[in-house]
Amino acid sequence: MSVPRPAAVIVLAAGEGTRMKSQTPKVLHEVAGRALVDHMLQAARDLGPEQLIVVIGHARERVGAHLAETSPDARAVVQREQRGTGHAVRTVLEEVGTVAGTVLVTYGDVPLLRTETLAELLGRHAADGNAVTVLTAEVPDPTGYGRIIRDSSGAVLKIVEEKDATPEQRAVTEMNSGIYAFDGLLLADAVKRVSTDNAQGEEYLTDVLAILREDGHRVGAHIAADFAEVEGVNDRVQLALARKVLNQRLLERHMRAGVTIIDPASTWIDVDVRIEPDTVVHPATQLHGATVIETGAEVGPATTLTDTRVGPGAVVRNAVCDRAVVGPGAGVGPYAYLRPGTVLGRDAKAGTFVEMKNTQVGERSKVPHLSYAGDATIGADANIGAAVVFVNYDGVDKHRSTVGDGAFVGCDTMLVAPVTVGDGAYTAAGSVIDSDVPPGAIGVARARQRNIETWVLRRRAGTKSAAAAERALAERHAAEQHQQREK
Repeated sequence: MSVPRPAAVIVLAAGEGTRMKSQTPKVLHEVAGRALVDHMLQAARDLGPEQLIVVIGHARERVGAHLAETSPDARAVVQREQRGTGHAVRTVLEEVGTVAGTVLVTYGDVPLLRTETLAELLGRHAADGNAVTVLTAEVPDPTGYGRIIRDSSGAVLKIVEEKDATPEQRAVTEMNSGIYAFDGLLLADAVKRVSTDNAQGEEYLTDVLAILREDGHRVGAHIAADFAEVEGVNDRVQLALARKVLNQRLLERHMRAGVTIIDPASTWIDVDVRIEPDTVVHPATQLHGATVIETGAEVGPATTLTDTRVGPGAVVRNAVCDRAVVGPGAGVGPYAYLRPGTVLGRDAKAGTFVEMKNTQVGERSKVPHLSYAGDATIGADANIGAAVVFVNYDGVDKHRSTVGDGAFVGCDTMLVAPVTVGDGAYTAAGSVIDSDVPPGAIGVARARQRNIETWVLRRRAGTKSAAAAERALAERHAAEQHQQREK
């Protein structure tokens, strides 16, 4: 079945979506990393339409700004008063003019609708020579949907909205998806004749079908293979269900492409995530945004990656990474946090309870545990000891530190930026380094230790510490006396 290129796709996205109970416009709620309307626009875009049009109304400033950013190829048409789907389409045609060719009308709240299903609808429309072809579905519970009313031969007579349906019509399980392929010229004429004689006083696009049939034109239908595709999202429950269905699709696609996903039930993947073959995704992992995982890498368990690239053979465990790059063979975690701008070189390590921000770590360098590196450049083959802090913020501005190739930063060192530890240089454990350390030197910046005897007995008398000290001192005194007697 050949699929003609539609002359226009009109996406209706003007409704308020009151059942979402949200300050966010319904079509901007996200599923799998995309707004609801963006899912529909991508499915429509893949059909190659000559025009891509979105009808906006409620919160049109926010929705319009979103479309301008994410879909500059889509033309926004404002429906200033939401007076029904027929009125929305009429508003489009009054602004852009009559469209010759096939016009596909769909909605901004059907994120599960696939391009393949729309293509089948267009193919059926062209093959049957219909004036309009409606996409329908057989559903277990059609509550809330318009019903497809057919004659004894199976031809579509009309669509009845549930509010206007008789009990017999409400028993029909074939539902109207609200998605249509129209002959554009016939649509332009018929939509002007839609009445508001209904329970809501609105212009229903469904009435166009009856008008075209009365004019002697052919009205057809195409039944979707999976009714879940055409179900709209009207509340948070349906939003969660759509996310679950879409996630399952994405998981299956990745697994069939050669990705091992240990526990699909606890793994969530956004639609723009790319995972190469022979990677392993462990349980309780979330992959968001434009994350990329390259061949041979392992991610998880309990890991969340957002807009992060994981190189070949890298391992990321029990970690959170946001807009970071993990180089080939590098290791992250467990319990690490890589913030935006962090780049780990080949075979580098960000270990247990390590946080990094805007930091570049050279090849084979290690930040193994309990450290914070912010606004830093660390060379190759460097070692950052436990509890090292790159002190990058002076309360007003951020400053950068540099650690050279082969440098060794001792445990519990504070590097007060801006500061440079040269190639091959050391810092002594417990130092506060606020001046540059030349290559090959060791920086020592700590006070000499002194012990004040019996301080606890005098200043903390009656405490557990004092009691322990008294016991230990008594035992030491007894041991000293014993040694004296032995002599």
